Amino acid sequence: MELHGKRILITGAASGIGRALAEAGGRDGAQLLLTDRNVALLDQTTAALRDSGADVALAHAADVSDFAQVQALAKAVHDQGGSVDVVMNVAGIAVWGTVDRLEHEQWRKAIDVNLMGPIHVIESFVPSMIEAGRGGHIVNVSSAAGLLGLPWHAPYSASKFGLRGVSEVLRFDLRRHHIHVHLVCPGGVATPLTSTVEIAGVDTSGPAFTRMQAHFRKRAVSPEQAAEAILRGMQRKRYLVYTSRDIQLAYLMQRMFPPVYNMIMRSMNVAIRRALPVTKP
Repeated sequence: MELHGKRILITGAASGIGRALAEAGGRDGAQLLLTDRNVALLDQTTAALRDSGADVALAHAADVSDFAQVQALAKAVHDQGGSVDVVMNVAGIAVWGTVDRLEHEQWRKAIDVNLMGPIHVIESFVPSMIEAGRGGHIVNVSSAAGLLGLPWHAPYSASKFGLRGVSEVLRFDLRRHHIHVHLVCPGGVATPLTSTVEIAGVDTSGPAFTRMQAHFRKRAVSPEQAAEAILRGMQRKRYLVYTSRDIQLAYLMQRMFPPVYNMIMRSMNVAIRRALPVTKP
């Protein structure tokens, strides 16, 4: 895909996959419009990108779960240079836990950031893309947990399956406007999200979680590898975009060999219960 001169909005741009996408876009001559709720980290990322020669047209801090903040971001973007060509919904949080340990606020937070956040962005930016008539791309970063029944992922999966549903509809609704929708379903990616994950009832500073985290990172791809896979998927106009082969194979197994998929999910559930001791309610 030719990114040179394209106006690209990236949420969660201060770190991880968002930053890697911004770096790749900057190298290819895109005009970058960046947002993140972490003001200090966004400033650092913006400075580093500009030092590397990237065209950062605007960096505007916003919490995507707050509709008013997203609307203010959209006004700043549109006032600066009109409609965008590419929307990349990358910002997200990770909340896990068993239903008897999770608190209502944790469910709400996962939905507000991971599902309503992208919806707020779509509401605020896509109508102007349609009106401009240039076509474009929407990249929605879901997760393997938006395809598979991973253990303890109920709040996270609720948000990511929801984003998958939104994307599934928009891929057809927006076709006549030549706006392509891409649903990214990463597996393990070594981003700061692995350090900020909330697991209800589990001490994430304890040795059991540290061991699991180290195992995860050994198998994870880098943010740069994930960004490369996303841009390749955009270039090929693929709807489902995977950042690692294991998730693609697991999703195929779910659809083609349900008994095997069921056995694997049950085994994973047993394994995580053994690996991560849960405190009493």
